[in-house]
Amino acid sequence: MNSFFVSLCHSLSTMTVPVLSKQDFERLADFRYRLRQFLRFSEELAQEHGITPLQYLLLLQVQGYPGREWATVAELAERLQSHHHSVVGLIKRCEEQELLKKTPGRQDGRQVEISLLPKGQELVAKLAALHREELLLLKDLGGAQSLDLLQNIHRSLQS
Repeated sequence: MNSFFVSLCHSLSTMTVPVLSKQDFERLADFRYRLRQFLRFSEELAQEHGITPLQYLLLLQVQGYPGREWATVAELAERLQSHHHSVVGLIKRCEEQELLKKTPGRQDGRQVEISLLPKGQELVAKLAALHREELLLLKDLGGAQSLDLLQNIHRSLQS
C-alpha cells in the first residue's frame, strides 16, 4: 500500500476525524462511483482482448516496474497486493499465452525474473493507451476534484 494511504489510515485510526460535510460525502461518493466506472471499463477492456483483468494488471506492473524491464515474483506479488502462489499461477497463465517469460535471476539464481515478450508488450501498450483515454475522460468529468477530499483530510490530520 502506498505511503499516502498508509499514513492516512494510521492518522484516521489514532486521531479525531474531522466532521465531514454533505458536500464532502457527495465528493467522496462521486469519486468512488467514478473509480468503479473506471475499474469496470478496465475489466471489460481486458476481457475483450482475451485476458483477465488480473493478467492486464500483471503485464502493466512488469512494463511499469521502476528502473528495469523485469520484476521478480515477490515484487509483483507486492505490486498486485496478492499472495506469492497466486502470482505464480497468474504468471504461468500469461506465459502459456506467450505474453511474458521467466528467466533465472541475474544476481540470485533462486529468484525468477519476469519480463514481457513482444506480444505482451504490444498488448499492454494498446490497453494502457485506451486506459489513458478513459482516465482523461474521468478527469474532464471532474473526477480529479474528488481526490481533494482525501488530501484535505490527510493534511488536517497531519497538523
